[in-house]
Amino acid sequence: MKFEIVELEEKIVEGLEVKTTNENGKSIQDIANMWQTFFMQGIYEKIENKVNGKTIGLYTDYEKDYTKPYNFVVCTEVSENSKNMENRVVKVIPKGKYAKFVIYGDVQNAVGQAWQEIWKMDLNRKYTCDFEEYQNNSNDMQNQEIHIYIAVED
Repeated sequence: MKFEIVELEEKIVEGLEVKTTNENGKSIQDIANMWQTFFMQGIYEKIENKVNGKTIGLYTDYEKDYTKPYNFVVCTEVSENSKNMENRVVKVIPKGKYAKFVIYGDVQNAVGQAWQEIWKMDLNRKYTCDFEEYQNNSNDMQNQEIHIYIAVED
């Protein structure tokens, strides 16, 4: 799987958070529920000061690595916090070096397959913040462009 090393500036994101784990498929259900809540309950629309129309799936607060519990945040980048937060959280994606993967396909299957491959790779991961950035450049959910960023050591 091809990737490039990129330098990212700090991003401030706002959204919904859940603590989960990849053990016993728990994260699959938790993450799906978070995305559904984010859109079906109109959370995305309530977030003020969006930087762009992209949505982000953020993996952060790792207890060790991807085999241990972590927090997942479904969110969008903002220029400043909303006035009324309504159970939402604000997180900072730190500036730094990231391995950037560009994938195309179904928003669930393509992302799941990409993570299976990333977990097998010998990347010098930081386990600070990793995220998927959905470009939302198509109405076809089976044909999306998604960028996955993995924080790596300098």
